[in-house]
Amino acid sequence: MSPDPSQHPNAALPFFRSRWVPAPGHVRELGLQAGLPSGFRAAGVAAGIKPSGNPDVGLLVCDAPEPVSAARFTSSGTPAAPVLVTRERCRLDALRVILANSGCANAATGRRGLDDAAKTQGAAAVAARADPAAVALASTGGISHLLPVEAVLKGILRARSQLAREGDGAFQQAIQTTDLFEKRANLEVALPSGSVRLSAQCKGAGMISPRFATMLCFIETDAELSAETAELLLGVCVKRSFDRASVDGQLSTNDTAIMIASGASGVRIAPESEDELRFGEALDALLRALAIMMVADGEGARRIARVVVNGGHSDGVEAAARAVANSPLVKAALHGGDPNWGRIVQAVGAALPGTAPLAVDIAIEGMQVCSGGAAIPYELSALEQAVQREEVEYEVTLPGEGAETEVFFSDLSHEYVTINADYTT
Repeated sequence: MSPDPSQHPNAALPFFRSRWVPAPGHVRELGLQAGLPSGFRAAGVAAGIKPSGNPDVGLLVCDAPEPVSAARFTSSGTPAAPVLVTRERCRLDALRVILANSGCANAATGRRGLDDAAKTQGAAAVAARADPAAVALASTGGISHLLPVEAVLKGILRARSQLAREGDGAFQQAIQTTDLFEKRANLEVALPSGSVRLSAQCKGAGMISPRFATMLCFIETDAELSAETAELLLGVCVKRSFDRASVDGQLSTNDTAIMIASGASGVRIAPESEDELRFGEALDALLRALAIMMVADGEGARRIARVVVNGGHSDGVEAAARAVANSPLVKAALHGGDPNWGRIVQAVGAALPGTAPLAVDIAIEGMQVCSGGAAIPYELSALEQAVQREEVEYEVTLPGEGAETEVFFSDLSHEYVTINADYTT
């Protein structure tokens, strides 16, 4: 049996544990035992997809008469069958059921994969008494393996009988693969019009370089949102969270993020209101904290980093930030606690080639080490101590003004290579 991520020491830490994402003052952590917001039930069961015997089929249902939803998916040119079926056959603003599985991505499986996904979608619709167009699919695991449909169908039947508001923990376990600890939260958000609940379950540790989504993330709230508000808030918050995270620079075929609002609290969030602002702040903090958890769980990661790049233009700062975050040399130095900032210079220069030297400034944990592209005096022992922290911040300033971006990333460890040399399921 694989280790239970719910028993990992990180699972007992506060949800808002990173200095880069403080808890908003109007948000209160309720703990992992608080259950889902009103109007939601979930379950997770072991259906035999994963050899480990761990839960691998999850079902989440919104019982509200007219739920509102929004979704984001991978931008990969080889999207998996569950992504294609959900995008093409679902009403993405009116989802009420999520069927998720781990142990098989159902990606690169052709027409057979699409048919298999559709079969499971239909079965989940029957089990939840919902229209198939309201059932979203999500899968994670090895690419190219055919989905064991019979196992999934049996899992759906078992999960249906176990649906409960307290089922989010089992659902969380059912969506995980190489995750070492759970990435979920139950929050209470105080708004001018009243309090609402906000919950999320997320998985991801490797193959992380999302564009507009993450590996898998599901968000539930009992707030009453319009479809337009849900779409706006999820889109903005995903861009500031999961789109800012990288473990290994690899874009998944299955990235999916879905938010469903039941409206069961009776608290309506009107567009351009103080309620919308404060709810958006809570959602933003929630997703940013989850993104950092993914980075921290980056398959053998010892340390995580945040690179902030400013100056120049938007394309330039983005290219430079991604180059630093995805550089094997920078990531290896981060793992070893090595203050070799020359690797940052190399990564930025490779991302922004030119004939004239780039007048770049670099600071590590607030200590400037490079100005105008040249080394300046600094206290080496203090820098060596700073890069031994669990969270390390790099700041890169390019010539010019007007643009800024950030990327959170993990180090590159021996364990990462070991895990991915052997990974097949």
